[in-house]
Amino acid sequence: MNFERIPEHEMLRDSVRAFFAGELPEKKIREMDRARRIPREIWKRFGELGWAGLSVPTEYGGSGADVSTGAILCEELARQFPSMATDWLLMSMTSRVLRESGTAKQKAELLPRLAKGEFLMSFGMSEPGGGTDVLALKTRASLQGGEWVVRGQKLYTSFADDADAILVLCRTDPAPDAKRARGLSLILTPRNQPGVQVRRLELMGQRAACTCEVFLDEARAPADAVVGEQGRGWYTLLRSLDEERILCAAMYVGITAAALDQALQYARDRHAFGRPIGAFQAVQHPLAETATELEQIRLLTAKAAWLQSQGLDCATEAAMAKLAATEAASRATDRGMRVLGGYGLVEESPMERLFRDARLGPFSPISNEMAKNFVGERLGLPRSY
Repeated sequence: MNFERIPEHEMLRDSVRAFFAGELPEKKIREMDRARRIPREIWKRFGELGWAGLSVPTEYGGSGADVSTGAILCEELARQFPSMATDWLLMSMTSRVLRESGTAKQKAELLPRLAKGEFLMSFGMSEPGGGTDVLALKTRASLQGGEWVVRGQKLYTSFADDADAILVLCRTDPAPDAKRARGLSLILTPRNQPGVQVRRLELMGQRAACTCEVFLDEARAPADAVVGEQGRGWYTLLRSLDEERILCAAMYVGITAAALDQALQYARDRHAFGRPIGAFQAVQHPLAETATELEQIRLLTAKAAWLQSQGLDCATEAAMAKLAATEAASRATDRGMRVLGGYGLVEESPMERLFRDARLGPFSPISNEMAKNFVGERLGLPRSY
């Protein structure tokens, strides 16, 4: 790995910071957080800036950037507005699935629109009775009269209410030999139709990220709407999990960095007993711990991203990065709230929002307990799930 600063990455960091300073200051972020919605125009602006199509190949109008560059963008977005980083992560993952598994027609029609921020997609995987046990899903789809008819329910489906289509993981074929992973397919289901009803969930944290419950009651999709091989949808998704965990880790690196920024500034500005509170060891020590952990999780995330960009196995490092970064962000925001005291509870303080937003990390997109199970298995221990 090269530990020198990459000019392109530094330019990207600068452009994201300039965007927030000039177009999306804290006051507007707070308004979106309270409204629980990011206007669609933002994603078109991302298209103009080249961020919506960061992972889209250049032949389809994107930048063709690797996951290391994506991690930089995700970190900087989360440093300002974690809800926006979550939605962008979904945009990146849907682009990847289409890029790697879509048909020539799907890629030609959808990837240029994704790169412009004109077409938004959501993933429909989790269900009310399944949670982490995704393969226990009950959503079904069958071909009828030349189109797919989808029936079922999805839960915690991010971006669904804003999306033009939902990539629904459902059973299309019987599972042979009791192997539940077989017989599942990804069907790109249009969002705006009578058979698809979406209910926004009002979460405590990352309120603007549009997390939804989706009801599929004879929803219709074209016969050619399967993304990837029919009956192999789960394996198509598995190829994207490492990148998802790397980008998730980067997001919580950004939250940790933001919490440290806010706490340091307050420790310098707030005076008590005749001097800045940052002069007291009880304030200095937790901030020193956060700064140390920030370097650790940033390096671990960068290593996982570098491995994947080189085509090397990164599954263990990606899971470790997600685990470490989300736990560090929870600790960092907790310490930050203690430094800010009462001001940390005031909604005009970014720390209040960061504290709420960080709480999602330990159980999404995979619980940290499951991440530990996976790492334990990779260490040679018996499978525990």
